[in-house]
Amino acid sequence: MTRTITVPHPRGTGRARQLWCSLPTELARRFRPHADPLSRRILEEIQRAVPEYAKPLEGEFGKMIVLAIEQAVLSCIDSIDGLPSTEDNWPKLFREVGKRVHHDGGSLNSLQAAYRAGGRAAWRYVAELGQAHRFPAAVLCVGAEAIFAYVDEISSYSVEGYTLAQAMATGTLERRRRRLLELLLATPPSSPATLSTMAKAAKWTMPERVTVVALDPRDEQHLTPAPQVADDVLLDLEGTEPCLLTPNPDRDLRDLEGRLPGWRAAVGPRVRPADAATSALWARRTLDLVRRGVVGDRPVTHTADHLATHWLLADRFLLDELSAKTLAPFADLTAKQQVRLAETLLSWLEHNGNTPDIAQALGVHPQTVRYRVSQLSDLFGDRLADPAQRLEIQMTLRARRLLEAEPPGER
Repeated sequence: MTRTITVPHPRGTGRARQLWCSLPTELARRFRPHADPLSRRILEEIQRAVPEYAKPLEGEFGKMIVLAIEQAVLSCIDSIDGLPSTEDNWPKLFREVGKRVHHDGGSLNSLQAAYRAGGRAAWRYVAELGQAHRFPAAVLCVGAEAIFAYVDEISSYSVEGYTLAQAMATGTLERRRRRLLELLLATPPSSPATLSTMAKAAKWTMPERVTVVALDPRDEQHLTPAPQVADDVLLDLEGTEPCLLTPNPDRDLRDLEGRLPGWRAAVGPRVRPADAATSALWARRTLDLVRRGVVGDRPVTHTADHLATHWLLADRFLLDELSAKTLAPFADLTAKQQVRLAETLLSWLEHNGNTPDIAQALGVHPQTVRYRVSQLSDLFGDRLADPAQRLEIQMTLRARRLLEAEPPGER
């Protein structure tokens, strides 16, 4: 073998070709007779692993799939051999594959699964051949990395082609932007290639950060007007969970209340576009806190102002377990005594034991506070002197107070 293996640093697309070129050229001579059987093995594995392709591949689509597999295998071997690069043809060929899949009503998920299955089949074939010819382990490792880098590259081209065909079929710019919003809020997240292609089709510049605002029409509004927002704000008012996504939170979140007549809104965290679904999730959870009466009903509520509330109420089972543990000394008291002493204990913790402040907060005489605190000391003993246990008690009591704000039917 005449070439030393050196693995260059990746530079965007073409990483696979860099890896192929780093392999000894002699490998091309050994692999070339295997091009046809390797192509057949890849096709067989795709048809075995992906139900959508478990049928005779006929017509233009079948011809294109077979051609794509054959060209993929040959281009990899040519790259090892140092022959003129066919890399410039990869985007066009595999974008056309994506377009054809969409045109024929195929699934993008199945297409991506086919690429993964083909990559696994190629690697198994290469590994078997490498072991038979006693290829060095370093050669096989680079070969494996090259195969899966190549699969990632050509898969991304097909995703772009599929998404572009989908966008063109969608029709109007408004519909394309609605589709872009759906992709941004999808779970699991859409691929960067898909989002980029759809954003281009929707004539929407992908920003570094976005914010999702969950919307809820107020019950008293019969005809809720559309929010007054900038042209580049993505908006969905027709779905079951109305929302908007702003690429410029600094601009759009100022005076938001005045642009949402008739709407109740909750602003999610500011995130990267790939995490827009997370921003939407917390915006909707914040809106749910408003509906339940846990936080005040304002025209615009910011998730960032209620992070502790979300944290305290995130898991009701754990909260109940913590409550049973930390408030066990209340177990033998009447319900009325529990409420009175719990209220006093939380105020004592919040005011660092300052009797006048506690009395003022509770609206009782300081002597009443001293009496109740004496009762609490008898019940809790050394727990009130332990910082960790005091924190658990305060968190529990604070969460219980939040839940008490809910209407009975919501608890």
